[in-house]
Amino acid sequence: MALISDGRFIEDGWRRLADEEALPKSGKVIVSLARLGHALEHFGPDAAIGAFVPNTTEPAALAQALPRLGLISIAFPAFADGRGFSLARLLRRAGFTGELRASGRLLADQYAHALGCGFDTIEIPDDLAARQDESQWRAARAAHARAYQRGYVAAGSILEARRKAAAK
Repeated sequence: MALISDGRFIEDGWRRLADEEALPKSGKVIVSLARLGHALEHFGPDAAIGAFVPNTTEPAALAQALPRLGLISIAFPAFADGRGFSLARLLRRAGFTGELRASGRLLADQYAHALGCGFDTIEIPDDLAARQDESQWRAARAAHARAYQRGYVAAGSILEARRKAAAK
């Protein structure tokens, strides 16, 4: 899997564990939603724990764990399935401040929207990364520096920029 941050392919510092794998003593690990409770009990309060969740997950299912999670990876089974975008916005509204990762078959064309919904990183399969190289992801990030709707993109919305310009 290729990991994209700020339009660049980067190394992943996290390790996703299969459900049958034993929990290690330390390290940045991502576990499934089904194993999250056990992982929270297993690791100390300062451990780096991530959760891999389906895009159909109710935010309430993660509410108690949010303060302890360093990463939430939301599954995108198909590029046309946008439920993960809605879940990302809900998790940000619930106060999650850790890394939010979209994982699956996303396209570079969806990058600006993903950032606007609160995602920090995108994880795509290697076959998709071969077809959409880093230059396409960088271009997609640069193409839409601002959006009409308020979101989580640092540059702000077009409306906010217009209001600031009018106030001068």
